[in-house]
Amino acid sequence: MREKARQLWFCEALRVELREVDMPQPSAAEVRVRTRLSAPSAGTELLVYRGQVPADMALDASLESLAGSAAFPLQYGYACVGEVEAIGAGVDEVWLGRRVFAFAPHASHFLSAPENLIVLPDDLAFEDAVFLANMETAVSLVQDGRPLLGERVLVLGLGVVGLLLSALLARLPLAALLGIDGIALRREFALQLGVHRVAGLDSESQATLGLPVDGADLIYEVSGVPQALNTAIEHAGFASRIVLGSWYGSKSAPLALGGKAHRNRLSISTSQVSTLAPQLTARWDKARRFATVLDMLRGLHPASLISERVALADAASLYQRLHAGTDAMVQAVFVYD
Repeated sequence: MREKARQLWFCEALRVELREVDMPQPSAAEVRVRTRLSAPSAGTELLVYRGQVPADMALDASLESLAGSAAFPLQYGYACVGEVEAIGAGVDEVWLGRRVFAFAPHASHFLSAPENLIVLPDDLAFEDAVFLANMETAVSLVQDGRPLLGERVLVLGLGVVGLLLSALLARLPLAALLGIDGIALRREFALQLGVHRVAGLDSESQATLGLPVDGADLIYEVSGVPQALNTAIEHAGFASRIVLGSWYGSKSAPLALGGKAHRNRLSISTSQVSTLAPQLTARWDKARRFATVLDMLRGLHPASLISERVALADAASLYQRLHAGTDAMVQAVFVYD
């Protein structure tokens, strides 16, 4: 009997299932990876689970593994770490046994062309490396926001991306680094990572942030909640910069662009990790950014943000909890035998 591989499938809104398939065999130009850990996301992935991604839209046109549409049923996920356990006839034997990261859906085994894998340094643990995708997003946000020495920076949303972004910003000589989130555990993590002051979602709590009347210089919106853009506008000052890192899928909300927003000559820009900002591309490419990301992972050790480890067989329960929003999770990871 052939060995089986396990794959997670999103079957319809609010329903996932585990499927067993024959172990995939690599073609001449492919390798087979045995997954050790994968990280579900409470952002884009939760939108997929809820059916809140337009079905005719590519999940991520820049990634071969996610180039298909969001129509059910589908596989999804973009943060797997594991080891190359089999290679095709045309692949250099040096790949056998390599520890790698892949932007691949949740599965116990998967096939990939070697050029689509990121080789992990020997001194980087799997539990730190599984944050690579989110760390790349955080690095991209810093590059797109271009914080200046002495600025007041506010991060709206202290989920995994918000916390990694905050950890990077804490390395800079800022006058103030502030954070807002509705979950106390996340606010505690933010303070541990170097954020100066944090607040909850109510206006009374946010008043304790101590922002002067001319507001924050730079605001990142990474909460995934459309209404948070209005919170960003409220805390902005004249000519402040607002960087939108969230992706809302098919969700939308009224945006208060009159009054204060208009008169303050705000700059509102979007940040998307799939590409690099045009002003960087003369010197930067994906390889250089990945090298930076690996350095940041080694320096920050984000494994401390893992709040629980879940067997892939228990994925349905985990997604239900993420959807309900009742658990104070930071980052859950799937573990594989």
